[in-house]
Amino acid sequence: MSISELLDPITAGGGPLQLPAAEQWMQGRTLYGGASALMAYVAATRAFPGLPPLRAAQIGFVAPVGTDMELRAEIIRQGRNVTQLRSEILCEGKIALTALWLFGAEREANGRHAAAPLAADAGKPEDGALVTSGPAPEFLKNNYEVRYTAQKADPGDPVVRRWVRLLDRSALDPVQELILIGDTLPPSAIRIMQRRGPISSINWSFNLFDPSPATRDGWWLAETASDHVDHGYSSERLRLWNSDGRQMTAGIQSAAIFG
Repeated sequence: MSISELLDPITAGGGPLQLPAAEQWMQGRTLYGGASALMAYVAATRAFPGLPPLRAAQIGFVAPVGTDMELRAEIIRQGRNVTQLRSEILCEGKIALTALWLFGAEREANGRHAAAPLAADAGKPEDGALVTSGPAPEFLKNNYEVRYTAQKADPGDPVVRRWVRLLDRSALDPVQELILIGDTLPPSAIRIMQRRGPISSINWSFNLFDPSPATRDGWWLAETASDHVDHGYSSERLRLWNSDGRQMTAGIQSAAIFG
């Protein structure tokens, strides 16, 4: 199932949706988090067209999202510049994903501060070796090209950094593409787990730096990096840069570590 086949059935009115061919976007028994977040975003923007640019989002992965679902969206508050929407995915009548989207009109800048440049040497995506070894979820093998960066993380350092791009992004606008690709990498705590076992994202919050993100040939530099791992959870930072090294998103995520 292409991403357009996943999104095309979403209507302005929301409601029940059956996607039996969505297995191509599954991660274990749930729809991949980036894909389910994108569905919730599209449900919100189709229900309320003409919104200002997206600035930030808070997404809760509450329960597995299957192939049969219900979508709904509502405006929480609409001010002169900022509109906040909530959209939800329900499975078997219960909330499986809840998302708060913040849209904001551009205002005259009252101060500027650019994001710090990437400290590591990522190299060029086309020069990186193709990632083919190790287990990978179906959604990643079916829909992405992933390459190593020029500089690898030190052994024992909870950081995962890769060049990633979608094999088919033709049906997406730039913001949709970033939502779909922003949660692609596994939580970095996977690099320091003492025992093999499942690891699962619980939530994902991010700020979007540029309302019209752009990159070369679809390549994005994605990173997950843990700030703290203990008690069965990891606090992860998620960031995206474009091919020129300009940071596009900054996010945070809580991940559950099993095993």
